[in-house]
Amino acid sequence: MDSITVFAPATVANVACGFDIFGFAVDNPGDQITLTANPEPGVRITDIIGDEGRLPRETGRNTAGIAIQSYLQHINRTDVGVDVVLRKQMPLGSGLGSSAASAVAGVYAINELLGRPLPTIKLLPFAMEGERIACGSAHADNVAPSLLGGFVVIRSYQPLDVVRIETPATLFCTIVHPDIEVNTKDARFILKNEVSLKNTIIQMGNVAGLIAGLMTPDYGLISRSLVDVIIEPVRSILIPEFNEVKQAALENGALGCSISGSGPSMFALSRDARTAEHVGAAMQQAFLSASITSEAYVSEINRQGPKVLASHEVVH
Repeated sequence: MDSITVFAPATVANVACGFDIFGFAVDNPGDQITLTANPEPGVRITDIIGDEGRLPRETGRNTAGIAIQSYLQHINRTDVGVDVVLRKQMPLGSGLGSSAASAVAGVYAINELLGRPLPTIKLLPFAMEGERIACGSAHADNVAPSLLGGFVVIRSYQPLDVVRIETPATLFCTIVHPDIEVNTKDARFILKNEVSLKNTIIQMGNVAGLIAGLMTPDYGLISRSLVDVIIEPVRSILIPEFNEVKQAALENGALGCSISGSGPSMFALSRDARTAEHVGAAMQQAFLSASITSEAYVSEINRQGPKVLASHEVVH
């Protein structure tokens, strides 16, 4: 193979009660990356499309570039040369794992290009390095579901222990991204360093309940457990009309609604596609009542993760 194009999905991290430990992948949106072999060693970002010129083209400062570079160093293939074209297909600073999708697409693509020297799960640390560049910490709640697909639990970081759990086949996600931006570092800065024992116990119950509800499946339990008493009350102040949008989702049949990642996107889970569509329209209307436009995405849980869109050998 001389060239390959890979899609990596967006993700919803935290999933209400599971701050930094829960995440799942969605079908849409996502990022695309094309790698083309170059006889000159090194990783070169030749173009980024859809970022309005905001992302760094320097390999060492770009999430996809860092992920590819760290991967090549690990497998002792610094002799490899690739040109990188990144197509951003989701808003930056959206709370949808934009930087994670780029890093995952890059490391998955280079592994495929070289004939899969590593199994997919072993690519996770390199994608996490891309996340470190983007937001200052190598958390895995976006990169793990984007790479592995499905609903993922980060049980531990030291050592890294990632668990993928089954979810109901008819579970649908609605994502609404208002046309505002929340910086991930800012969203972390406002969080409290300590929480009360009372709220910790409530949150632990919801974490356990959500996992049990997803695996049973028990939609009532899922709904009761999609409650965040620690992070959401603080971060929701960064999202105009948050309470109104959440209420609109619940009144139109959503099992639950909360912030996607660090925001400003909001997500809702529903038990069927039709409800998920109605929920999305209602959430958008609630934002629009405050003159905030938005984009809505509805999909099942993406169980595949990255996928190869095209690959070919260049005729020399």
